[in-house]
Amino acid sequence: MNKIKIIAFTYKITDLNEIGKLHIEESALESRLHFLKQNSGLDELLYLSTCNRVEFIISNKESINKTFLTKFFTAFNPSWAPSEINWAIENAQVFEDDAAFRHLFNVASSIDSLVVGEREIITQVRNSYEKCSALNLTGDLIRLAIKRTIETAKDVYTHTNIARNPVSVVSLAYRKLRELNIKSDARFLIIGSGVTNTTMAKYLKKHEFTNFTIFNRTLANAEKLAEELNGKSYLLSELINYKEGFDIIVTCTGSSEIIVTPEIYKSLIGDDKSKKVVIDLAIPNDLDAEILNNYDVNLIAINHLQEVAKENLLAREQEMQACNIIIERNIIEFKLILKTRKVELAMSQVPKKMKEIRETANEVFAKELLSLDSQSKEVLDKILSYMEKKYISVPMKMAKEILIEDIKNN
Repeated sequence: MNKIKIIAFTYKITDLNEIGKLHIEESALESRLHFLKQNSGLDELLYLSTCNRVEFIISNKESINKTFLTKFFTAFNPSWAPSEINWAIENAQVFEDDAAFRHLFNVASSIDSLVVGEREIITQVRNSYEKCSALNLTGDLIRLAIKRTIETAKDVYTHTNIARNPVSVVSLAYRKLRELNIKSDARFLIIGSGVTNTTMAKYLKKHEFTNFTIFNRTLANAEKLAEELNGKSYLLSELINYKEGFDIIVTCTGSSEIIVTPEIYKSLIGDDKSKKVVIDLAIPNDLDAEILNNYDVNLIAINHLQEVAKENLLAREQEMQACNIIIERNIIEFKLILKTRKVELAMSQVPKKMKEIRETANEVFAKELLSLDSQSKEVLDKILSYMEKKYISVPMKMAKEILIEDIKNN
């Protein structure tokens, strides 16, 4: 049976702006992931991409060494130069066996998050699985792993205080914004209407900000958010033509390309010389870094929130021990599930074999069966059916007991 392995890029090892190299746009997700799976020799693949991590949860028989990683990243992006493939190999964290389960459980429980205790990650893990499952990228092993991962995360959130008074990247960004004493009539340009910006918009509306203009690739989604905010909506392609001014840009798209280019920013700001605020929560960043050199901008970005996130971690460290106990228990239980599943798969052929034996027996004892009356045949048939079931269930029960005892002793 294959094993779960994880190739991870997180804020702990890799610069957040660099993680953006591994982002796949929604429109290319299906074709690129199927190409990656096929050309890397993977049996299963789950792709998780958030604002501070990209992870590949895979199932295969091959060892993850430099040769495999070279093949993997070449398939991930065939246009990458050797230097870019080497960058990926050097920045990748690889987890196998128990370490893979521990990492996956830690991620979904937000213990490994930039903002420890934020609950958004469990939804992101679930959504990523459902998306990859719908694309026929995953199979039985990842299905079991994610099911247990979600259960473990819920266990952690329920039985510890790790998520008490929860915060998130969005709430930290909003906290930074409030420190700037922004007026309630400030003009907001919201670029992108996904989950992150929608959550940010709810914070802004709750605190009585009122002036919103939304830009999005899909107009219907922009209109939906604009309706909630009593604002205006436009296609993203109209951003360069917008001339009504702004005070704050909030941007978070799934684009792998720069959204707010120097040309667009120049058009947006016109002759306005006042200092602006840009909240850029996209990975890779939506705002061109060159803009910071030429204009007076107060930038709030993911990498700027890391110091605040460290303070949040210190406040929650006392809960870590309780979280770790829950996670280690779930690792042990999940290993039993996997071993049991292995036995189930191995024994899945038993019913077929039993049927073949029964058919052979009918042929061998054909003469004897002819001598039986109908009632005797019916009784014999019931006995054989009963024995068939027991021949399947009894060994399964014994195997499970052996597995449980083996895990306890090890």
